[in-house]
Amino acid sequence: MEPAIYIDQVVKTYRTGAEDFTALDRISLDIAEGEFVAIMGRSGSGKTTLLNLMAGIDRATSGTVRAAGTDLGPLSESGLAAWRADRIGLVFQFFQLLPTLTVAENVMLPMDFARTVPTARRRERAVGLLDRMGVADQADKLPSALSGGQQQRAAIARALANDPPVILADEPTGNLDSQTAGAVLELFTALNAEGRTIVVVTHERDIRSIVSREIALRDGRVLADDRTPEAAS
Repeated sequence: MEPAIYIDQVVKTYRTGAEDFTALDRISLDIAEGEFVAIMGRSGSGKTTLLNLMAGIDRATSGTVRAAGTDLGPLSESGLAAWRADRIGLVFQFFQLLPTLTVAENVMLPMDFARTVPTARRRERAVGLLDRMGVADQADKLPSALSGGQQQRAAIARALANDPPVILADEPTGNLDSQTAGAVLELFTALNAEGRTIVVVTHERDIRSIVSREIALRDGRVLADDRTPEAAS
């Protein structure tokens, strides 16, 4: 079976002034379908860069990135956007909900773009996803009226809009208090139990208790790649 994510000898270099900065240095790894993986590392280790390559938000300088059954290298920018809308759910630290749209309209946006859900059913699906996240009563409010935890739940609902097989989350609990963060991680656990592949960039110390694998980066390289005791048992 093809892995959900396949990274082979990937290098990512940025030009900073007169010099090049190597954010990722010949990284190779694969993530199986249904894995729940945490990518850890200090600031500047390359973890967000790696996640962005998996999402097709950024491009590798060299090497191969395959995700959700697609080689991302040959795709155009519009092709990447279409693939991402259909195959990847994205969750960010600062939610990135559009402030002038209601919560339900934010969740409907990926459906409007990908057109995978009939127009007449999009509102119903959006409210259903918000209900699953426990915030259906916030559907017709603007994001600014919601707490941080409610906004993140809405953002997860948006990530699920087109039923993607892979969810990528960049510090999804970094802007939340510890109790709310724990509740959000429980949502990811439930989504993983349904068979979705989940990759989370995080600093959460307790993440080891729920993920099946930890990948630690340092200076753009894989420092450690360990399956947790819970996954092995």
